[in-house]
Amino acid sequence: MSSEQSDTRSKILQSASDLLENGTPGDVRMSDVAKAAGISRQALYLHFPNRADLLIATVRYLDQLNNVDKGLAPSRAAGSGIERLELYIAAWGNYVPKIYGNARALMAMKDTDDAVAATWEDRQQAIRHGCEAAIKALKKDGTLSPDHTVKQATDILWMLVSIQNWEHLTKTCGWSQKRYVETTTRMAKTLLVVE
Repeated sequence: MSSEQSDTRSKILQSASDLLENGTPGDVRMSDVAKAAGISRQALYLHFPNRADLLIATVRYLDQLNNVDKGLAPSRAAGSGIERLELYIAAWGNYVPKIYGNARALMAMKDTDDAVAATWEDRQQAIRHGCEAAIKALKKDGTLSPDHTVKQATDILWMLVSIQNWEHLTKTCGWSQKRYVETTTRMAKTLLVVE
């Protein structure tokens, strides 16, 4: 990909992200993104053949921009299952505020827009994968509660770290970010860990 194509792609993705973050859910059309990026709709379609591809690329662009892999690296390198669980919850919990505007827009549109639903599902599966890795680390160490299978424990952790739960506790209830992470970690350990 040439530098010019790469610059145009970044401009498109940043424009889409800005529209999701600041716009009214449902108002992020391909024509809006093209206009915000200062390109024609035809040029936009050369980079992204459909809206689902654009939206998925936008959330992945945010992951890259915010260096999500660097944030998750300590969890992935953890020496124990409990440490991996704690570090995963902290990394993800502290990442949510960085993507919340975009996530809020996707949540608002996912039930009425197939492209958004596909984007939301793609991201949810990535989060679930991280949860499963933490649970499998507990299982490997013998510290996973016998009350749950790996799948059930993954389900529980995935629910606990959901963006909706973060939103309820921090936005609706006014919890600090620190309290959210500490409480979520404590709940997860109480439900999922035997020490």
